[in-house]
Amino acid sequence: MPVISAPHSFNEGELFVDLESIFGCRLYLKCEGFNFAGSIKLKAANEMVESAERDGSLTPDSILVESSSGNLGVALSMIAASKGHRFLCVTDPRCNLSTKLLMEALGSQVHVVTDLDTNGGFLGTRLEYVRALCASDERYVWLSQYTNAGNWRAHYRTTAPEIAGQFPRLDVLFLGTGTAGTLMGCARYFRQWHRPVRIVAVDSVGSVAFGGKPGRRMIPGLGMSMRPPLLDDSYVDEVIRVEEADTIRTCHRLARRGFLFGGSTGTVVSAASDWLARHDRNDLTAVAVAPDLGERYLDTIYQTNWLQDLYGEHLLDSARLDTASWDEESAARTPGPHERP
Repeated sequence: MPVISAPHSFNEGELFVDLESIFGCRLYLKCEGFNFAGSIKLKAANEMVESAERDGSLTPDSILVESSSGNLGVALSMIAASKGHRFLCVTDPRCNLSTKLLMEALGSQVHVVTDLDTNGGFLGTRLEYVRALCASDERYVWLSQYTNAGNWRAHYRTTAPEIAGQFPRLDVLFLGTGTAGTLMGCARYFRQWHRPVRIVAVDSVGSVAFGGKPGRRMIPGLGMSMRPPLLDDSYVDEVIRVEEADTIRTCHRLARRGFLFGGSTGTVVSAASDWLARHDRNDLTAVAVAPDLGERYLDTIYQTNWLQDLYGEHLLDSARLDTASWDEESAARTPGPHERP
């Protein structure tokens, strides 16, 4: 049993769930939510904070500031509280209430922007606020998860080797894309591995991370209203975009089997099960990464009124969650334009 003195010292990295009995395909889900921050963002947060401490940009007088839709904000709040730093998270109305309350409980300040940017999202507005804040007071230190190499290095050093250690015959890896930190860290690692691994990036419909038109996105986590500066398309073999309705149905299908995951996980699993159904290869070893658990989404994707108001009352009809209906929908979908042979 581990004994720790700092909350970021514990992070379970070797837990995988076999989803074959739920989705009818050989898919292993790497669970990243079992740490005190509750998500995969603890890895990037820890790497970026320690790097800033080492290079001297983060001092006892500094005030950490970061733009986050939720999970990174919680991770930085936890680390800041542990290390005695002050932290201000700049977020937007899509941030789950429980996430905002968590950050405040950990002693952080939370600022919510409400104006949309030119792409119809909030990211541009959040970044403008952070830049203005840093220009107004030199004590503010912006780690910038969108451009900080520590974001992808964290997953190159931890997430990817954890997957490789459990699945030495890995064939295909499904990774959600937000800042592209997890995607790029794992993709760079497996590009140098002893066998080829197909890297499938998963994005939300309405995100412009890989191009296309911006659209409404109500679930925080995956997707961007700009191209992620860390993204290098040359490491990506294929892109799959998932409708939020499919994300929600996947989350509820998992919950009906006792697994309560977050929205990003629903998106990635929806894409992965679709891809595997279309390729019909039982000999493939496939892994998807689950960024977080579902407790922070109880007032959104697991809340009936919220779902009905945004997506209609028939979204979760039982017939749409059973296996036959699921296979029918998966077969009808088409891959994104980035697919490579």
